[in-house]
Amino acid sequence: MKPIALTLGDPAGIGPEIIAKSFRDAPDATQGCFVAGDVGTMRRTSALVSESGQPALPVALIANPDEVWNVPPRCIPVLQITEPLAPIPYGQVNGLAGRAAADCVLWACRAALRGELAALVTAPLHKEALAAASILYPGHTELLQAEAAAFLNKPLHEVPVRMMLANDELRTVLVSIHLSLRQAIDAVTFGNVLQTLRITHRAVGASLGRAPRIAVAGLNPHAGEGGLFGREELDTIVPALQAARNEGMDVHGPFAPDTVFMRARSRDGQPGEFDVVVAMYHDQGLIPVKYLGVEQGVNITLGLPLVRTSPDHGTAFDIAGRGQADPSSLLAAVRVARQMAGER
Repeated sequence: MKPIALTLGDPAGIGPEIIAKSFRDAPDATQGCFVAGDVGTMRRTSALVSESGQPALPVALIANPDEVWNVPPRCIPVLQITEPLAPIPYGQVNGLAGRAAADCVLWACRAALRGELAALVTAPLHKEALAAASILYPGHTELLQAEAAAFLNKPLHEVPVRMMLANDELRTVLVSIHLSLRQAIDAVTFGNVLQTLRITHRAVGASLGRAPRIAVAGLNPHAGEGGLFGREELDTIVPALQAARNEGMDVHGPFAPDTVFMRARSRDGQPGEFDVVVAMYHDQGLIPVKYLGVEQGVNITLGLPLVRTSPDHGTAFDIAGRGQADPSSLLAAVRVARQMAGER
């Protein structure tokens, strides 16, 4: 398999820390992985997370991704992407940090699109830092979509993508991502819902090897209660579901948003009633997955011509620089990325 790039994330947050801990604690899982980032930041972080009485993990500068195979275990290979960074203060919004983090993602995305990488696993960005760096996109998903569209020489709307958050118990795909709640409600259109179902059917079906059973959450309490609490279900969501069924998809709903996730949850070795839930907006879909355990959640971008995964948490400025961050979600993202790359 080709190498997997781990992008640096915001250097003021916990991204570099969870990367360093992953190489420290799981050398087998990180074999074939390298950091697309900054050598100085990773050396500083390696010293931060060094265990009592143990030397810090060495950081090896590599000249190209293929050199990762020559780096021994428990050594952090880094491809220098940014200009060398001076130490960034932890836990503070910083435009320089936002620019460096975005540059690492752009490089890795372009390398993956050229076929040089098996996948990219992205450490967390900070949206305010991106804005401070005059980055036009609010997060990874939108930035990656724009890069993919440019690479394919297609308009943005012809490269639709969706966010899926998943762990061992639940998968959920979002109709809209980083929008205000008012904008997210307006984004619940026939076309957006049907497009989400198509992307979900194709991507989750490829992973399962069969057509997925898709549950759809309503927008309103009780899924509108027959129009008593809103007509979006009757006027928009139900017609989209019927169109999806006419295309051969196994879709069900819309169901009350406060119960559908319980029905889809797998537990005690027993599968849920559904393979995936399509949620109407960001928090509706992400709260249930994160409640089940941030440490095992993985963010997967569906619809891209490359494999991209990410931990399901943010930059955690409140604990950055303290050595307290848990790398479990990043390691889960590496595992899922490797699996998805192998399925291609």
